[in-house]
Amino acid sequence: MTDIVSPFPDLDDQFVRALPELTLAWEPQTVPAPAMLALNQKLAEELGLDPDALQSPEGVAFLSGAATPAGANPVAMGYAGHQFGNYSPRLGDGRAALLGELTDTAGNRVDLQLKGSGRTLFSRGGDGKASVGPMLREFLFAEAMHALGIPTTRALAVVTTGEPVMRQSPEPGAVLTRTAASHLRVGSFEYAVRMEDKSVLVRLADLAIDRHYPALADSEEPYLGLLEAVRDAQAELVSSWMLIGFIHGVLNTDNVLISGETIDYGPCAFMDRFDQATVFSSIDHAGRYAFGNQPSITLWNLTRLAETLIPLIDEDADAAVEKVNNVLDGYGAKFMASWHSGMRSKLGLASATEGDEALFDQLLGLLQTNRVDFTSAFRALAAWLRDSPEPLDLLFADADVAERDTWLDAWTAALDAAGSSADRATVADGMDLVNPIYIARNHLVDEALRAAESGDTEPFHELLDVLLQPFTKRAGLERFAQPAPDDFNRSFQTFCGT
Repeated sequence: MTDIVSPFPDLDDQFVRALPELTLAWEPQTVPAPAMLALNQKLAEELGLDPDALQSPEGVAFLSGAATPAGANPVAMGYAGHQFGNYSPRLGDGRAALLGELTDTAGNRVDLQLKGSGRTLFSRGGDGKASVGPMLREFLFAEAMHALGIPTTRALAVVTTGEPVMRQSPEPGAVLTRTAASHLRVGSFEYAVRMEDKSVLVRLADLAIDRHYPALADSEEPYLGLLEAVRDAQAELVSSWMLIGFIHGVLNTDNVLISGETIDYGPCAFMDRFDQATVFSSIDHAGRYAFGNQPSITLWNLTRLAETLIPLIDEDADAAVEKVNNVLDGYGAKFMASWHSGMRSKLGLASATEGDEALFDQLLGLLQTNRVDFTSAFRALAAWLRDSPEPLDLLFADADVAERDTWLDAWTAALDAAGSSADRATVADGMDLVNPIYIARNHLVDEALRAAESGDTEPFHELLDVLLQPFTKRAGLERFAQPAPDDFNRSFQTFCGT
């Protein structure tokens, strides 16, 4: 007789025990007809969960929020946030519930959270629910980013609820199960500091160190070290976004994780034709979170974190301010070092050489002036090294070819100066390992989600399969490597549905 495997993970409640002041109790809410829509089997196995058990009626009930493991202590997490620069002192999980933490097969502590699981005491009048399209969108983007090697929250499952969600029109309801190294945010610190109880802030900072930067625990200035560690993690994260043309879209302080993972895939998008001012978010009217603004906005968000840590860093406020300013002053160098290192990899440069920065800037200028597709450009450059100039010629069909060729001469000279292999095909192969051919292009995502909302998930699963192998060119997938038509992107907008 086969043993019955429980779908319920063994959950801890470390966050609740450490910081009850930042939580509100959450009760499971039944839904009419929960059904599995998408399950991340590989992630389930990494978490030590049985995929078959998760697809059982009990597993689906668990993933819908209708049932929780015995002993679990699910809560809505409290946090504040600066949203588009405006401070909101009490946000919190309005439609999410932290089920608890589990230990994955690699020994890492991981948060398990439901999203779209109903009202909480932070809901502020909302229904606390979510619909199929936005939840599948988060699943798609999270797993695409993970496949690209970018730190991110992950999607374990999307379950339909069998009930409509009222937005502009009725939409099919859904619940997403999300994992994260933790859900500690800059906004968590903004919420803790406003309580005017230093012990809460201390416990939060200590938990962040324990979860993400344990080596700091025995340092002389652990809280200053925490700020520096988060600075470095965010500098590297944002540079990784920029290197693949990703636009977060809603980079508020409540969407900045202390761990350095990407979170919240609502108004996000990948850029097709390169333009520093690219914005797709329907609510970012001033372009605050445009592609090219992401590094400076991240420093702004880190400054908000630094302000909360001042009471912990030095009893002398002036001395504390001087220390945090020194840390913040180092952000630009950290970001640029990560950006330049990434650009060298994208262009096959084995080492740094004089003139690299100018070479990078000139390339981006060419791409912007000639409205060239960002992702395709680097694959075309690799093809050019293999003596296949056609892809590059197509991208620059309406360009000043002389200016382009001048840059190509400078690039090949830089390859020689950097000591890159004399075998240009080998250099091109290395470039293809870091430059994706497939990204979550806006028109393909839109097409897949519209089909899923109408009950056809085949396009979603097809696109997901493509995005899970972003660097490997495969026959028959040519359309997945093509940018959206110009008229599509001119009118396309993203929304905060997730």
